[in-house]
Amino acid sequence: MIKIQNLLEELDALLGRNDYSSALELLLRAEQNVQEDHSALVTVYNELIGLNRKLNREADALLYSKKALELLDRIGENTVAGATTQINAATAFKAFGRAEESIELFRKARKTYEEKLSENDGRLGGLYNNMALTLVDLKKFQEARELYSLALIQCDKQKNGVWERAITLLNLASLVEEEKGLEDGCEEIEELTRKAEESLNEKADFSSGYYAFVCEKCATVFGYYGHFAFEAELKERARKIYERT
Repeated sequence: MIKIQNLLEELDALLGRNDYSSALELLLRAEQNVQEDHSALVTVYNELIGLNRKLNREADALLYSKKALELLDRIGENTVAGATTQINAATAFKAFGRAEESIELFRKARKTYEEKLSENDGRLGGLYNNMALTLVDLKKFQEARELYSLALIQCDKQKNGVWERAITLLNLASLVEEEKGLEDGCEEIEELTRKAEESLNEKADFSSGYYAFVCEKCATVFGYYGHFAFEAELKERARKIYERT
């Protein structure tokens, strides 16, 4: 575990400098060095899934997703850590247009999370949001709405839940667009974006890197729905926070 912790710290430093090629080399070396340590190997696979997804390397992201899932099958790990790996793989499948494969993994992970996590655990909200995004791809709108409702309940239980609420509300706006179209869904979309704006303003923290990340993540969605002034404001908030930190 000490070796893995050191690896993750070194990886974080490289990613913080946007040195993705060195980060990839580090993980590939680690993959060879931890073959006999299944727990460490799953961790390495998870990082490789995420990094290759970020770099839009479809073949490698899917390769390591499959390697991670095969390893879980061999070691029979019906744990929270195993479910988290399933979520990472599901997110990769979703990102590269494989929603049917993705949703089955999300369903397995959901069962484990809901059985083993506290009902107040913030990881549940992340699962519900990501799973709902895949359901929207599959045109399963009612099931997606139910999951977004659960995600909003989770937001009220978390320290920074008001910011997470903004992300979920914007995800709901995208669902409405997919389900009803921009014209028929315009009133509901406008209401959701208004509430999301309120959430981002309610407890704005100009010293928080995470708040900057949320602002950046939400900004382009506001711009897409025509809220150009607020898009620019969010980008400026993120820029100032990053400059200070």
